[in-house]
Amino acid sequence: MKPIRLMRSFLTVGGWTMASRVLGFVRDALILALLGTGPLYEAYVVAFRLPNMFRRFFAEGAFNMAFVPMFSKKVEGKEDALGFAREAFAGLATVLIVLTILAQAAMPWLVWLLASGFKGQDQFALSVEFGRYAFPYILFISLAALLSGVLNATGRFAAAAAAPVLLNILLIGGVVVASYTGADVARTLILMVPIAGIAQLVLLLVAAKRAGFTMRIQRPRWSPEMKHLVRVAVPAALAGGVVQINLLVGQQVASYFDRAVGWLFTADRLYQLPLGVVGIAVGIVLLPDLSRRLKANDDTGARTAFSRAGEISLALTIPSAVALMIIPLPLVSVLFERGAATADDSAAIAVAVAIYGLGLPAFVLQKILQPLFFAREDTKSPFRYALWAMAVNALVAVGLAPVVGWIAPAIATTLAGWVMVGLLARGAAPMGYVARFDARFRKRMPRICAASIVMGAELWLATLLLGPMLGTQGWRYLALALLVGSGTVTYFAFGQLIGAFRLSDFRRSRS
Repeated sequence: MKPIRLMRSFLTVGGWTMASRVLGFVRDALILALLGTGPLYEAYVVAFRLPNMFRRFFAEGAFNMAFVPMFSKKVEGKEDALGFAREAFAGLATVLIVLTILAQAAMPWLVWLLASGFKGQDQFALSVEFGRYAFPYILFISLAALLSGVLNATGRFAAAAAAPVLLNILLIGGVVVASYTGADVARTLILMVPIAGIAQLVLLLVAAKRAGFTMRIQRPRWSPEMKHLVRVAVPAALAGGVVQINLLVGQQVASYFDRAVGWLFTADRLYQLPLGVVGIAVGIVLLPDLSRRLKANDDTGARTAFSRAGEISLALTIPSAVALMIIPLPLVSVLFERGAATADDSAAIAVAVAIYGLGLPAFVLQKILQPLFFAREDTKSPFRYALWAMAVNALVAVGLAPVVGWIAPAIATTLAGWVMVGLLARGAAPMGYVARFDARFRKRMPRICAASIVMGAELWLATLLLGPMLGTQGWRYLALALLVGSGTVTYFAFGQLIGAFRLSDFRRSRS
């Protein structure tokens, strides 16, 4: 994939992810306004996270990271890619159906594992009920994730990137209808989750069929290729499990503090915007491209793709991180403070957002470095590194909780993120030429940081000037738009002036 085409693919994924995240903000703002951060909201958070946690463990974090490189090489080598995809689809579906049935019976224990601090409170029974409604989502969304891998590996990114938009549209529609008809908003919301999963799966089944990869119902086969897939996927699954254990530890700690689960979830949603648009988009595009180049022994092309992915992602991530650290309260209060969501909620969420902002470059760098391993079907090394990061996360989250309270999980997540980046970078060093950023990257990176610092100073001054407007109900949306707009103009203008990037690079990537 040529650099311009790589950029165009990245912007396709990033654009659709941006649309999904914006709709996600609308969704979360509606939910917070109607439910607040009390028991119903916390039960929704736990129930919604439960299938998503297993999804990342089975599909995105493990199966797909093993499946995409193998499938990409079969497409490139003109082997039986369709047969391999069908076998993988059948095998994954079988595992997920069994898991869904078991989870229904074990739901009280699953909720206890996620939020034992809810025991004896209203949140616990609600979380069990909501969890049973939401858990089938894992079946549909995990199969959709595999189909996304098929499409991404063949250079078709639009449908897979657009699918998450359906989730937010359907959840927003369900909340609006429930609020206007007087129905139970919380239960309507959680019932829409598996319905949205079905819609996403149907969309991707149609897209895969149009791409020449029609899935069909068939018995799973324990073929040599499936054995190899499982052998590669198991370490990735364990690595994904470590990441989810980090999430579990953080939520466990938060569940012992009033409203903390909701605060951390909302803060997580805010920093996920740049992470999704930049880091996840680059990871999705970079993994199949690196796999093809390494199979073709194109080390120069692989290094160029790796460097451009790092350059564009950090050029967008570093200023985003600075903004999250400089103006978290204006962002949170304007986006989420209304109805049952109070100023106290905004203040707490803003603290977590600033801490997550400090870790945002680390979370994105992980998405850039991990494909270097996965493209070589090396899933064991990231697993080892993830174990170390898990240990750091658990020690900091549990150890700091008695000292700093509910914010300890956010600090632990950020610190563990940077530990993981350091381990990945050290592990990639023996890969040599391919894993080293090129001269253009090394030249531009200090300038990107300088432009971000200038933008941060401008945001701080603009916040002082716009403070009265930001605190006025009728003007706060305009004030936030002016604040974000001024920061964006400052960053890109100064960055262009000092050579941090060229705006023409972004324009050509869309052509």
